[in-house]
Amino acid sequence: MSSETSTEGGAKPDAANSLQPWQFFVLAALGCATAATFLIRSRGPVPVILLSVLMGTTALVGLAALRVIRPLVSPHDDKSAVIGRRTRAGLEQEKTIALRTIKELEFDRAMGKISEEDFHEMSQRLRARASRLIKQLDAAAGYRSQIERDLAKRLGESGKASVDVANATRACPKCATANDLDARFCKACGERLA
Repeated sequence: MSSETSTEGGAKPDAANSLQPWQFFVLAALGCATAATFLIRSRGPVPVILLSVLMGTTALVGLAALRVIRPLVSPHDDKSAVIGRRTRAGLEQEKTIALRTIKELEFDRAMGKISEEDFHEMSQRLRARASRLIKQLDAAAGYRSQIERDLAKRLGESGKASVDVANATRACPKCATANDLDARFCKACGERLA
């Protein structure tokens, strides 16, 4: 097996072979504990145990210090999901602001603080913006197939892998309108569905 074949999995050879900082502290603690054990082995078990515990504690303190100091000195690594050029959290916040603004606009219209023409113009712009944000969030989520599988499993149809839960309907006996599976009445004529 060549070196090219062994690194095709996407891992960088430098990252796999380099010593990580936490590994350094563990190795240093093990080395110091071994040296201390070798030097004072003739004095009995109590000093050996105490020095081993001291070395382990020193390694833990070093790891804690590394964990505290590393974010301060390393470049910021944002691991939030990126949708387009913005993060998912930013889009969620913008969507929340747009929806809240629509509610405030409707309240201002109800209180008579804004004219109907202004309300309709501003409402259309805000609703279009909120709709775009929601579509962008939904398109990037990729959870639809997982949700459909879970829903099919809960409905007892997990054995049928090809069932499309989103398109499953039930026809009305009176007018033959396609209704949702959980509907109790026809959405066109109001007939009770069996």
